[in-house]
Amino acid sequence: MAGTRLSEATSIRAAERGDLEAVAAIYNQGIADRVATFETQPRQAADLAEWLAGPGPFVVAERDGQVVGFGRVGAYSDRCVYEGVGEHAVYVDRSARGAGVGTQLLNALSAAAEAAGYYKLSSRAFADNEPSLRIHERAGFERVGVQRRHGKLDGIWKDCVLLERLLGEAADGR
Repeated sequence: MAGTRLSEATSIRAAERGDLEAVAAIYNQGIADRVATFETQPRQAADLAEWLAGPGPFVVAERDGQVVGFGRVGAYSDRCVYEGVGEHAVYVDRSARGAGVGTQLLNALSAAAEAAGYYKLSSRAFADNEPSLRIHERAGFERVGVQRRHGKLDGIWKDCVLLERLLGEAADGR
């Protein structure tokens, strides 16, 4: 994937092995913040290496030579009927939040997923994670349901909002 220019100093490009330390650090911020994932154990770069070989796009946002966010698409299901549906995640470094990086990552990830043959991206966000819900809506995702008490985080039940964006001919209704 060619780099997509976002501003003077920010671009989105395909992730590389050398990005995994920064990606793990950003993911670990999301784990520590307790607003984006049910995961509770920090990850190392080696734990994420399989993402590079995954079925879907894996991109990073880079500003002034530093990775400040990432997005990836994984398989929604191993059933062949869902082959064109991807489950995605986007995380932004604390230092870059609120600057539009998340929305830009979601748009670039959606374009890369469509180019890779996906017709839908799906995800879930904690119902109380308003920033994530807002960036998804800005990037053309729709709220399509709520999974009540989907899991516990630190002993507290969390509801999750289901989000999806149709791509390509699915979005066009063809």
